[in-house]
Amino acid sequence: MESYLVLFLFFLIALVVAGLVPNINLITNKLLKIDRSVKEKYEPYECGIPKIYPLNRRYFAFFYVVALVFLLFDLETVFLFPWAVAFRDLGILGLVEAFIFIAILLIGFLYAIAKGALKWE
Repeated sequence: MESYLVLFLFFLIALVVAGLVPNINLITNKLLKIDRSVKEKYEPYECGIPKIYPLNRRYFAFFYVVALVFLLFDLETVFLFPWAVAFRDLGILGLVEAFIFIAILLIGFLYAIAKGALKWE
């Protein structure tokens, strides 16, 4: 019975600390903060360098497409490692499935090339 009382007190203290400490920190921060609002602080790009062009200019998504294509093929090649480890146990059926998988990757790669996703122009 005594061990349950200690466990209950520990649980109660944990609830109080988890519930009150974040709120106390937020309240004291709100009360004690010094307001140093300046216009530059609310700029989207704050590093001390003045902006030389408008921030709503067009940004090319080409770099994102290249990164996504890289991730796609990088993650799919990770699936070839378990196949390589179990190559002897899979037999001819495993070899056929691996060629089908690689063919699907090749079709995706050719599609990306046909859409111009990998042109550096």
